[in-house]
Amino acid sequence: MNDDAESGFPGSPPASAVVSRSPEPAWAPEPNPWAPSWAAAPPVPIAPPRSRLWGAVAGVLVVVLAISLIAATIPHRVDGHALVAQGVDTGRAYGGTGSTSAAKPVPELARNPLLAEGITPGPATCALPDLGRAAEQLKAYYGALVDCLEQSWRPALAKANEPTLTATVSVTLPEHSACGKAPTENEAVAYYCGGDTTIYAPTDWMLADAGLNKARHIATIAHEYGHHVQRESGILSAAADKMTSPNEDSAADKEVVRRIELQANCFGALFLAAVAGSGSVSRSLANAAVADYGRANDSDTHGSREHQLSWAKAGYEGKTTKACDTWSAPVADVS
Repeated sequence: MNDDAESGFPGSPPASAVVSRSPEPAWAPEPNPWAPSWAAAPPVPIAPPRSRLWGAVAGVLVVVLAISLIAATIPHRVDGHALVAQGVDTGRAYGGTGSTSAAKPVPELARNPLLAEGITPGPATCALPDLGRAAEQLKAYYGALVDCLEQSWRPALAKANEPTLTATVSVTLPEHSACGKAPTENEAVAYYCGGDTTIYAPTDWMLADAGLNKARHIATIAHEYGHHVQRESGILSAAADKMTSPNEDSAADKEVVRRIELQANCFGALFLAAVAGSGSVSRSLANAAVADYGRANDSDTHGSREHQLSWAKAGYEGKTTKACDTWSAPVADVS
């Protein structure tokens, strides 16, 4: 299959599915409500499921999206975890560019203001440059995409009276960041660090995982930005408070993680719905990006392949943040 193909997504999910699913990053508890975390998406070509490294990367919210390098028709796996960010100055955690003194995150889940009725990302025209294999080309592409994501999500956060923090993107991998030691190539393909509000998408990792498949690059970055939105709104902090076991590996904790990950998929697709058909994101490209969320294997921390796609489609078709309320959904819909 051509990597650049822009195909539509599969048929509608079963009626029981409440939402659609997106790339699978995971996370871990944040003791401090305002402490940032980070998420990652890994390039795992035909690799068997990796073990969950809960607690292994202290101070980090890692969202790992593992996707096979084979044709888009071959299922790929999204995987990851999140931990507490290290060395966070809580007085500045939400003082980044774009935030206001009145707006502040609200550590709530289903009752979070961002998930109220009538809130939706605004329309935006993404002007994306050509996608190429050079680091500078990828950085430019991701940078333009993140700018578009911020433009689209800003009105939704403003309506919820929650802050907008400027996210940046890096195509190089630092040994350490505000979230501690970075994951290895076997653990992530891209990840978000709330400590410095940066999406790290290492050039080699992303190319090995997605080649020049625009839909996959867009789906991955949109998913990672979904975690950024969860951080801005306070959802990640509230979710951290729900964790109960020492290593966050109990059945209850894994359920919390699935709700986080499935919501990030939904948020990613919600953005795609807002920008589809304008600028560089044609409807066929947006459809292909949403479909990419459904090419992952079943995961006890990211949900079944069916639910990963159904939650993404929930956002894409529902077009409001309320459609992404994984916290009110029955356990059967986030399995």
